[in-house]
Amino acid sequence: MRRTTVAVGIVLLLGLAACSSEPDSSGPVSTPPTPQPTPSTPATPSTPPVETNTAVPVWSKVMRQPVDGQHLVTQQRKYVVTRGSDEAGITTIAVKGSKKAVVRHVPAKGFVAQSPVVIDDRWALVQDIRSEGPNPEIMVVRYDLTTGAKSGLGKLPKVSEPEIGAYDGTFAYTSTDGRNRSCLIVAELAALSARTVGCVAAPGYLADPVVSKDSVTFSEISAPETPRRCKRVLTAALSGGPARPVPAATKCIQWSGASVGGATVWSEVAASDPDQYRSKAYLRESADSPSRPVGEIATDTILACGNWILWETRTVDADGTESFQITRWRSGLPKPQRIYTGKPGVALTPMTCQDNTVYVEAADLSASPTYTEALAAALS
Repeated sequence: MRRTTVAVGIVLLLGLAACSSEPDSSGPVSTPPTPQPTPSTPATPSTPPVETNTAVPVWSKVMRQPVDGQHLVTQQRKYVVTRGSDEAGITTIAVKGSKKAVVRHVPAKGFVAQSPVVIDDRWALVQDIRSEGPNPEIMVVRYDLTTGAKSGLGKLPKVSEPEIGAYDGTFAYTSTDGRNRSCLIVAELAALSARTVGCVAAPGYLADPVVSKDSVTFSEISAPETPRRCKRVLTAALSGGPARPVPAATKCIQWSGASVGGATVWSEVAASDPDQYRSKAYLRESADSPSRPVGEIATDTILACGNWILWETRTVDADGTESFQITRWRSGLPKPQRIYTGKPGVALTPMTCQDNTVYVEAADLSASPTYTEALAAALS
């Protein structure tokens, strides 16, 4: 584990566990060889149809609890996943209707639970990390939700970076192979099948995977811990094929992004920037379309859910009071659409997506007593 993920400030307050395109000569991601397609005449880029289904989704309240109580991790159609605010982050998975607990995951001594929890109708993957001390370690277990029994990940490559990107039962992560290369792995939770998207030689590494229904988007960091540090964002189809760089507005400072249906949203912020909680974001309708600036967003909050890409923004009043908002966009929509505006003083955790529904916790730290409220919005 080489770095700590930047997250919105409320994550630290709640104790919830839970970052450019570079020249080709910098060492691009290597991918397994694939058959070459028969040459054909390039198709003329087409303009996506204008989006008309833009009704703002309705937010429902899932649960309300004290700041030091249980917090929603995600809600699957059959199960609810919560995590305690204790230091280790005990994770509970319960049947949605009866609330009967089928899993109570307690991290080993010295370990802390890390989001997300990957879950489908039968299986759940829980990740714990130990970042303190001389021997950092990542532990990942898979639970059978029909019996509560736990096991490892079989023959899947070992997880080597603390970020896991999840979309229902599909997840992506970084693993170090036998040649000491950092490799991006896409896996299926139920079958424990996987493919390698690409690898980079040390000291470079891959990180920040964000999975959508059809793509995985991730970052490549080259020459870390040096003045030549370069970070770029790439995307690959879940169905196979090589990863392709997302052209940047400014080289070497891309941070993270998400892609769905050929469209991409990504953010850029330099590692030397004193305020890495804010970054400039851009969108692109397709790989060959021009980029369009979105404005400033909260770093590390870009998420794909259904056909949409969402992100959080943070504004600060003259008196220093923060407010958070959620915006969404998809190809064909003329401009991003605001779908949530929080009142001043209410902070948001990073969003999660499950079954085309987005979940987020809003924490009112100015209330007495302080509390958090888990919210959900189904996306059309």
